Order: sequence, then C-alpha cells, then structure tokens
Amino acid sequence: LRMGMILFIVSEVMFFFAFFWAFFTSSLSPVFNIGGIWPPAGIEAISPWGLPLLNTIILLSSGASVTWAHHAIVGGFKKEALLGLVVTIVFAVIFTGLQGFEYVNAPFAMSDSVYGSVFFMATGFHGFHVIIGTIFLSVCTFRL
Repeated sequence: LRMGMILFIVSEVMFFFAFFWAFFTSSLSPVFNIGGIWPPAGIEAISPWGLPLLNTIILLSSGASVTWAHHAIVGGFKKEALLGLVVTIVFAVIFTGLQGFEYVNAPFAMSDSVYGSVFFMATGFHGFHVIIGTIFLSVCTFRL
C-alpha cells in the first residue's frame, strides 16, 4: 500500500512536470506557426495580477487552514479541527468557483493555440485535483 501511494504521487508529479515542460518549451522558444512570439499572435493573455493572484492567495490560505486542522487533530482538539476543515473546504469551493468564472471569461479557448491548450490542460488538471481534495476533506469532516 505504501509503495502504491509513492508511485501514485510520483505519477502525479510527472503529469504536472509535463504540463510545465509544455508551457516553458512553448513560451521560451515559440515556433513560427504561432508567430514566433509568446503569447501567440491574436491571443490576449490573462493578467497574473488579477484573478490568478486572488486564487493563489486562496490556495495558500487553504494550505494554512488544513495545516491548522491537522495539528488540531493530532492534539486532540476536535472543535478546532472541524473549524479548520470547514474553512479549508470553503476556500476550496471559492477557488473552484473563481476558476470556473475565469474559464467562462477567458479571452481564448482551448482550441485557439498551444497557449489555450496548455493553459486549460494545466489549470484544469489542477482544478480537478482541488475538487477531489475537497471531496476527500468533506468526507473527513463528516467522519470527524
């Protein structure tokens, strides 16, 4: 069971590594069929200082709250653990909603270019992990 979990985590790391590799390869040496520039010609990039920054802050906050919940569980403080888990779940739901809003309002689509493909693949895969984590934390909350 332990080796299975290690292999699962390694496979997840390889997935994310592949997505980052695709992004860096495309952005650091753009090819002529996307105009030789990054982002590709005709693509309006999403500013990292708006919604992506807010989502990053929310994710970092959820990391802090789930750590708080973990320490409360280890220390035997059930009320604090429940509060930490609920706060984490709320952060995750807010993150997922904001990511959905970002997808609906993105000025490009997955089919527009390599930019859209890499963006939606990487952020969608990450969003999927957040949703699965939210489900797992919800089950843990109800079991606590």
